[in-house]
Amino acid sequence: MTIRESAVNRSRRTMLSAALASALLAACAGSPTKESTGELIDDSVITTKVKSALVADKTVSAVDVSVETFKGRVLLAGFVKSPDERQRAESVARAVTGVKAVSNQIEVR
Repeated sequence: MTIRESAVNRSRRTMLSAALASALLAACAGSPTKESTGELIDDSVITTKVKSALVADKTVSAVDVSVETFKGRVLLAGFVKSPDERQRAESVARAVTGVKAVSNQIEVR
């Protein structure tokens, strides 16, 4: 193998490595409808923190309230006994670090 062939092979390996790295990074990237890997982990943490905060709050019956998070936006759904409890659940969720917005779909029964 000549020096020139060796340089060409090295160049091809470098280009292949760069293409592979780009493909792997693109697979981790988010879009408007899909979370990146980091966002998915962050959202899992936010969901856990909101649910824990609701359980810790004695004025909210967290058993019947579900929490979902997408890109820092929290969706609260389920049922509570009063409008005050509904509002309190939203306030508790908004106070959690990392929450960008809260959509309160909780129904009063």
